[in-house]
Amino acid sequence: MKIAVVGTGYVGLVSGAGFADLGHEVICIDKDEAKIKDLLEGHMPIYEPGLEEIVKKNRRAGRLSFTTKTEEALSGAQVVFIAVGTPASRRGDGYADLTYVYDAAREIAPLLDDHKVIVIKSTVPVGTGRQVARIIKETNPNAEFDIASNPEFLREGEALGDFMKPCRVVIGVDNARAEKILREVYRPLLLAEVPFVTMSIESAELTKYASNAFLATKISFINEIAALCEETGANVLDVAQGMGLDTRIGRSFLQAGPGYGGSCFPKDTRALLRIAQEHGVALRIVEAVVEVNEAQKARMIRKIRQALGGSETGKTIAVLGLTFKPETDDMREAPSLTILPALIERGARIRAHDPQGMKEAKKLLPDLIYCSNPYEACEGSNAVVLMTEWREYRALDLNRLRQLLLEPIFIDLRNVYRRRQMEEAGFIYYSVGRRPVVSS
Repeated sequence: MKIAVVGTGYVGLVSGAGFADLGHEVICIDKDEAKIKDLLEGHMPIYEPGLEEIVKKNRRAGRLSFTTKTEEALSGAQVVFIAVGTPASRRGDGYADLTYVYDAAREIAPLLDDHKVIVIKSTVPVGTGRQVARIIKETNPNAEFDIASNPEFLREGEALGDFMKPCRVVIGVDNARAEKILREVYRPLLLAEVPFVTMSIESAELTKYASNAFLATKISFINEIAALCEETGANVLDVAQGMGLDTRIGRSFLQAGPGYGGSCFPKDTRALLRIAQEHGVALRIVEAVVEVNEAQKARMIRKIRQALGGSETGKTIAVLGLTFKPETDDMREAPSLTILPALIERGARIRAHDPQGMKEAKKLLPDLIYCSNPYEACEGSNAVVLMTEWREYRALDLNRLRQLLLEPIFIDLRNVYRRRQMEEAGFIYYSVGRRPVVSS
């Protein structure tokens, strides 16, 4: 089957490569000529483990191509996926900005000369599918098409695995014809017994927001419990394990830390609140989730300040990890973007390292001193802050680290290390949801 994918951002590129790997003929469209040129030359615009390999593999097989010409991509395509960005906070109101989605609809509408299923893969508010259908009909009254919703559930850093072995495929359709075509698109996964859930377009649109809001709730919940653990002497890792073994709760997203970030949770929780407000519905739990997440970042600033003796003024801090999570170069809504400027404003000097995020971080955090490795970052610093739990930070040479630091202060915002291990290494160790270790 020939598939066109509009947009070569994170969702569009991963999905396009994934569909090609399932055996379809896929052509990805983007107006950014420089990005398409890079893709044609084999250069990836984002870092995602395994993406470069799967793109090159399917390019060689002739199943995946890239173009800036929409007409060329739509010719002969049975399915068109709209996978453009939907940035948040349009006019600062928290609502998803649908400009790119509607522009894509207007661009493809005049080119619909035979029946196609137009599938919205971008994360969009409830009712967007109906608006896209209206725009297409107004632009091209003779267009024959069906609208569908197919939200993505891709975790950055694990996106290809999530695409090829998803826990479910959610489809929102109005009729059996569109459902049949989309079942054919996903047939290789259905043969592997991946659950295929069919519902209305509105239900599919809301499923994405509801899923992300629930996962964000688990993060904010455990961060509140972590604060209580520090005051009572409990260990949040033990509490999370005791909770997570209950199958009704589950272990995932119960890791205390500096708060959630990235391209989905912050944007989607705010957009969901805006949707609810427009419909006169109060989502008190989601409101609290957002508030707790913002408060958690402020709490991490206070934790770092406390570890430095009450003031960061004149201190040099080594920061390991800048992206919102490991295995991605994504800096969107990363806790570092809130925490580090606050420290710099109060007179701190930051020496930072990140395995993949420094190129993007330099645009957003120009006042940092960027280092080639974690040990260089720690040299001459008063303390080290582990901000993102990259694999290479999980087995640091602690003796070497202590020798490089001016003071043996380790602030672990991801709870990577064991308290006893840090005590034996001679560190003054701060973590999240556990009382500090003061070495003798």
